[in-house]
Amino acid sequence: MASASVREGQLVHHGKAKSWLSKVFEPNPAGLNWPRAVMILDVMLVPLVVFWAIGHEEYLLSALVGVVFAALADPGGGYGYRASHIAVFALVGAGLTALAFGIGGSGWGWLVLAAFAVTLVAGLAVMFGAHRFVAAYLLSVWFIIALGVAFSLHHHARITSYTWAQVLAWLGGAALWIAVTFIAWLLRGREDRPEPFTEMPGDTSRQKLTRPLIMFAVIRAVAIAGAVAIAFGLDLAHGYWMPIAAIVAIKPSFEQTTLVAAQRVCGALIGAAAAALLLLIPANEHGLTLLAITHGLEVVALVLLMHAAGIRFWNYALYYGTITAGVLILLDLPQPSNYGAEGDRVLWTLCGVAIGVLVMFIASLLAKRAPAAKQPAHAGQAA
Repeated sequence: MASASVREGQLVHHGKAKSWLSKVFEPNPAGLNWPRAVMILDVMLVPLVVFWAIGHEEYLLSALVGVVFAALADPGGGYGYRASHIAVFALVGAGLTALAFGIGGSGWGWLVLAAFAVTLVAGLAVMFGAHRFVAAYLLSVWFIIALGVAFSLHHHARITSYTWAQVLAWLGGAALWIAVTFIAWLLRGREDRPEPFTEMPGDTSRQKLTRPLIMFAVIRAVAIAGAVAIAFGLDLAHGYWMPIAAIVAIKPSFEQTTLVAAQRVCGALIGAAAAALLLLIPANEHGLTLLAITHGLEVVALVLLMHAAGIRFWNYALYYGTITAGVLILLDLPQPSNYGAEGDRVLWTLCGVAIGVLVMFIASLLAKRAPAAKQPAHAGQAA
């Protein structure tokens, strides 16, 4: 009888785990958007070809993130309004790019202080409305990624990176999106257009900064600063994967759910594992073979980012996995790879995700105290 009860309990537990996984990876066929994905790929191919031609792929990631994030921050509406909004977004991003690459080789204390300040300000941007809140969140994500790129390139003897060139690459990416929207505006008879990413919140109404909102912004800033301190203060090999994984895993909203948190965690781990395996391909290669493999992996990264744009509402976990893999591949292509390096990358990703889960748990407790009307509705779903 006892053994039968144990087996029955095991079956129930197994059934619950299987049901949980099915929910995490449950697809929504109506959420596929391949026209958008192809549009994003077409635009990203421009900076890819340009940097191939000039032979400076170390600036490619800044340009790609610039164009994609500018597209995400596009508010839609009249062209003048769109262009001015994206221009402000691009200029703020340029300042953050300059800061990140300017201090990338400095002492870890400056990196921690900058990460805390940028993340805190981005969290408090909710007072300007949900749309600007998500735009600020995107900029804070780029700042942490840029810190990782700057730190990586600073310790790479064979690659020289100039801060002004990284800033120009970011601005060039954003300007490319402005140019694309201008051409589309002319071709469509100068009509007002909806925002290209309709899931982005369009609300720009002011929000009152309540105590729970402020506390969540502070807690998230402390968590990111702590991850940066651990990664750069201890000089961990590939340790910058930790703060990147942490800020990706943290949901930028009080609308916390176990399912979305689990999807973010699974996506971050899937993306990190995929990137780690792909980065093993150029190990021990040299010369023209290494160049060909590097170019091939850059194309793979663009295809992954394209799929992320297409499956955003098909499955959230796989969306996060593809976008994480694409960014991490572009981030770490200049770095030599081996099995030890891949183990480090996955380990620090796990640590970063653990930090993110802890912050989301604390945020969910704070959310229970926050009035529903004061929360930035739909802000978390857009990221």
